[in-house]
Amino acid sequence: MKLGIVMSTFNEKITSRMKKAALKKAKKLKITVVSVVEVPGAYDIPFACKIMLEKKKVDAIAALGAIIKGDTDHDQLIAYTAAKALTKLSLKYQKPVALGIIGPNATGAQAKKRAEEYAERAVETALQLSHLK
Repeated sequence: MKLGIVMSTFNEKITSRMKKAALKKAKKLKITVVSVVEVPGAYDIPFACKIMLEKKKVDAIAALGAIIKGDTDHDQLIAYTAAKALTKLSLKYQKPVALGIIGPNATGAQAKKRAEEYAERAVETALQLSHLK
């Protein structure tokens, strides 16, 4: 299976750990990672996924990001918008786009605790769903 990884650099202390965990998990599962793309924020992840899916070089994508709760509900807007867009892309291109985005309503401590788990699960999900085709 050929996997693409799209990672947000916002909250990079967390997302860089996510990328490292995803790459390690892919290697363990004997998955070929053909592309790793970094984007500014979680809101930007669907755009990069769309470009990757259009190039048809991947069988699945692991989308990684960390959306931390702030003083407003902005985190909810970003998380729901990104998740909805990723679902639409997955259905349109008939390829798994696994959601490895922490949030909404996650504190910094919660995101740090969940970083590796979310990344690993995104890779595992991409692999499992890629076998459905």
